[in-house]
Amino acid sequence: MQPNFVFIIADQLRADHVGFGGNATIKTPHLDGLAERAMRFDKAYVANPICMPNRATILTGRMPSVHGTRFNGIALDLGAHTFVREMANNGYRTALVGKAHYQNIGDGPTGLVERMFETPGDALTDTHPAGWDEFELHERHTAAFVEMPRDYYGFQHVDLVTHHGDLCSGHYHHWAKEQGFDLTSLHGPEKAKQRFAGWQQVYQTAIPEEVYPTRYVAERAKDYLRQAAKTDAPFFLQVSFPDPHHPFTPPGRYFEMYDPSDIQLPDTFDDPHTNSMPHYQFMHSRRGKAPKMWVAAFAPNESQFRHAAAAEYGMISFIDDAIGEILSTLQDQDLLDNTIVVFTSDHGDMFGDHGIILKAAMHYEGCIRIPLLIAEPNAAGGQTSRLVSSLDLAQTLLDLAGIPEYHGLQGSSLRPLLKDSDVIIHDHLVIEEDEMFDMLFIGKPFRARTLVTEEARLSLYQYIEQGELFDLANDPEEMTNLFATRQGLRTELTAALARELMNLADTSPKPTRMA
Repeated sequence: MQPNFVFIIADQLRADHVGFGGNATIKTPHLDGLAERAMRFDKAYVANPICMPNRATILTGRMPSVHGTRFNGIALDLGAHTFVREMANNGYRTALVGKAHYQNIGDGPTGLVERMFETPGDALTDTHPAGWDEFELHERHTAAFVEMPRDYYGFQHVDLVTHHGDLCSGHYHHWAKEQGFDLTSLHGPEKAKQRFAGWQQVYQTAIPEEVYPTRYVAERAKDYLRQAAKTDAPFFLQVSFPDPHHPFTPPGRYFEMYDPSDIQLPDTFDDPHTNSMPHYQFMHSRRGKAPKMWVAAFAPNESQFRHAAAAEYGMISFIDDAIGEILSTLQDQDLLDNTIVVFTSDHGDMFGDHGIILKAAMHYEGCIRIPLLIAEPNAAGGQTSRLVSSLDLAQTLLDLAGIPEYHGLQGSSLRPLLKDSDVIIHDHLVIEEDEMFDMLFIGKPFRARTLVTEEARLSLYQYIEQGELFDLANDPEEMTNLFATRQGLRTELTAALARELMNLADTSPKPTRMA
């Protein structure tokens, strides 16, 4: 009998902001209980530390430079082959509840984006029908209920949430309206019940707990499981929470669950950034000055960090409570004994490490390392410190479903690690990041490539000679940049990075003739 799958993904959750990740302050009893019976991957890394690229990598099993969603703002090609579509082709019922973010959600006007590029037009021609990439636009869902395609990247059923925090829309918007709540009159800092004066992205939303996005995701997921239990066909359910991505807007009791004064500063909070990249030095010089652009990272002061962390912890505890309900529903519907449960995140967040918060153009551990649990029915729990990647998830899930992999997948199945935690799947991993913005103050869009091994991290940046090299074995907190002093190690890792970039070059499509 093929197993069912519940694939749970949080948004912008770092590996140590859960109890099982070593955090002694946050309360995540349901995730901690899941971790006790799961294989816990303590060195799971992203293929890209930004939302859309890494979500598309999880779905396709291909690197961003290959599947084409190189940065936020490029919708994943609707015809891209995905592991979910392969599951559907092999008899699985497939569903997505919550955030997708495989297409644009609508941040920023299109004219502004066009003006950011020096040359007009594009080398590639869009041959899809008009509107193919507009199924997740925030304003479209607010205006009317959006019918989704019958095959949305392989998902046959979609209950969509778009955007972040209490600003979410999607099908969720209309569900809340059916409950008697007009979200447009409740969301945002201006309507908040409580606000932290030090940063406008920290507030107690006026949206009550019973109609907050996390509640919608939980209710729709439980409804789907109850329906799935009535049939014999296996299912794949992706449960995708839009939290704890900023803005940090927990509702009701979750806003006051954690006292900011109880939040400990990270050990690296006071990093002087003497030998850091230019953008870290710039943010460090402006500590406490939150930028107007809501997605931009900055260096918070102690109060800003503690209040943001307390609010984020509340959001995470709400997610944990929702996951507890979903797991209970699996049990109540007699599905648990044939269901594989996976928990992960799309990427992390600096959250005070090295005195910085949020993400983008940052390859410190806080941004690139994520939680990952795989819980098989009736399996003993375990832990592994072997290197694994978001890139591996597509092949892993197909393998666990008993479905052969297809040409063009670039990761590796993690199934051997579920049996033997010492098996080496990778001795190094590559992390890509491309941005449309000039993050290094050099007049060019940001581009970086990182190689992570069990003992070191090398990050190279386009258009600039400066880079990052950290000896993770002796400096796990990445405080001493050795890029200028350890030239031998730098050369060795640069060669390994070059070879791996060749390995990750696209091999699709297959040729149709010899010539």
